[in-house]
Amino acid sequence: MCVGITCSLKWLIWLNDRAYHVHKKLFTSKLISRNIKLQLYNMLICPTVTYASETWVLKENMINKLLNFERKIMSKIYGPIKTEDGYWRIKTNQEINDILKGQNIIGFIKKQRLNWLGHVECMAEDNIVQRIRRWKPMSQRPIGRPKKHWEDDILEDIKNMNVRNWKKVVQNRDSWKKLVQNRDSWKKVVEQAKTLYRL
Repeated sequence: MCVGITCSLKWLIWLNDRAYHVHKKLFTSKLISRNIKLQLYNMLICPTVTYASETWVLKENMINKLLNFERKIMSKIYGPIKTEDGYWRIKTNQEINDILKGQNIIGFIKKQRLNWLGHVECMAEDNIVQRIRRWKPMSQRPIGRPKKHWEDDILEDIKNMNVRNWKKVVQNRDSWKKLVQNRDSWKKVVEQAKTLYRL
């Protein structure tokens, strides 16, 4: 049975598959430039599949599904490659990763989550979001390994970015925004993710 974020992700990917097939002629047309196709992807497809991703806990199966979905579309946008023998073949996953230079959908979601974390940290203590965040359930925890929490997942990203005293940094909105948008810092996160998830 499908529940929670995983179920929502399956539904979002299914919707975007339909959206992609509706506009498939645009993505495969030789009359439309590659830059326009990328803009269409960033405006029509990516925002829908990453809807509410600020609150996601990224699990390995979710990451694989999202990357597979993105690679399928990117392979259509960038097209096949001609070999030395004169044959055409589809680009490999590694070739697509090299083209994207780490700016994939997972990096986008991680950036969105850090933006949301900064927004939450600047909220007043009596704000409903802060109260829910600090709330501890009174019931007994089920047997087994505890599930990874949203904040724990984001703190791993911050640790990979070598950010010290992040709670102090986040109080300055401009500094935090600059840190989140910093491509060099994000490159470290992406490389860590590529190693971790065997990309």
